[in-house]
Amino acid sequence: MAKMQEKPAIWPFGGYISAFLFAAYLCASLKTGCMTGQKSVKTDQYQGHDYYLMDELLSQDHLMARDAVRDWVKQEVSPIIEDYSNRAACPTHLFKGLAEIGAYGPSLPVEYGGGGMDEIAYGVIMQELERGDSGIRSMASVQGSLVMYPIFRYASEELKKKYLPKLGSGEMIGCFGLTEPDHGSNPGGMVTKIVDDGDAYILNGAKMWITNSPVADLAVVWAKDEEGKIRGMIVESGWKGFSAPEIHGKWSLRASITGELVFEDVRVPKSHVFPDVKGLKGPLSCLSKARYGIAWGAVGAALDCYDSALRYSKEREQFGRPLAGFQLTQKKLAEMITEITKAQLLVWRLGSLANEGRATPAQISMAKRNNVFMALEIAREARQIHGGMGITNEYPIMRHMMNLETVLTYEGTHDIHLLITGQDVTGLNAFS
Repeated sequence: MAKMQEKPAIWPFGGYISAFLFAAYLCASLKTGCMTGQKSVKTDQYQGHDYYLMDELLSQDHLMARDAVRDWVKQEVSPIIEDYSNRAACPTHLFKGLAEIGAYGPSLPVEYGGGGMDEIAYGVIMQELERGDSGIRSMASVQGSLVMYPIFRYASEELKKKYLPKLGSGEMIGCFGLTEPDHGSNPGGMVTKIVDDGDAYILNGAKMWITNSPVADLAVVWAKDEEGKIRGMIVESGWKGFSAPEIHGKWSLRASITGELVFEDVRVPKSHVFPDVKGLKGPLSCLSKARYGIAWGAVGAALDCYDSALRYSKEREQFGRPLAGFQLTQKKLAEMITEITKAQLLVWRLGSLANEGRATPAQISMAKRNNVFMALEIAREARQIHGGMGITNEYPIMRHMMNLETVLTYEGTHDIHLLITGQDVTGLNAFS
């Protein structure tokens, strides 16, 4: 297992847990009920479920990071998320809090704004965030995996130093521009282009379904040059010709802000174009990083649905006994925890391979596809256990279910990931 990078310690738990988070952690541990100024709401009673004693496979650093983020979610996300989701509003004030708990680039080096942790720590953080809400995890994973990661891997040293510390601290927010209105699962068909203009490139085109774009300070954008090669670049939102209109009317990821990216003769300095990567290799490496986090995150959503269903079935009585006492209910719950346990083992092994630099894009695709589909099925079963109450915002089930419908298709659709696995095991390309 890769060793954590050292970071100047603020508290005994490690440098990546800030003083702010320690206070939240202490409040939760002492059960003081402090809610950072929030109105009185129902308590988040989630404790976690570990049927195969997976915690024994995690280091103390992993467990501390997970528990700290879990407590932050209980204090800062759970009390407000239903309200924000109902209003289709993004809790943008949480961007700073996500930075303070080390959720932006947890496995990137400390000197570049990351957390200096390993890939399993990154995974358990994403799991806890999505246990709160898929949109909150999206805010973090886009910032870390799709913005900070490509800048760290492909940008010049000057740009790394300019942008990464500000992104890691939440001073700047980023987004990732790959998907286009007419080119979703086929990014190679993109029509966004750059044209050489002396000391700069002129960028024209549009991107669609871009998380964080309406509030982003910069975008990592992928476009074709005059030779038809895909190039990556950093584009600041304040540059002339750049706009990011928000997309409205979503029934899913309602607490996440989504928009377009529109480029009309945007002048991009050549220094802002990644010098040494051309083709789909660049954006696909970023997607692998993000998909890995999603594979862990989906487990968190499933755990929250299972946790709610298990508790409800023990409390709700019908025909003179708790729902949990009926065979059909026990069948549902037993199958839920079985599938969750299999998914937990899958991502733990994937994380171990990632720490060794051996996780392949195809392995990541398998985990993303399996775990998101698993979580969606568990949300649907949990909704049935809750009966009519399952469609209300008294419980998190429908919010998770709607969110997971999007997670099933973004960062590669359910079917595309199936074909990736198919190509990997047969050696034959079914995409074209």
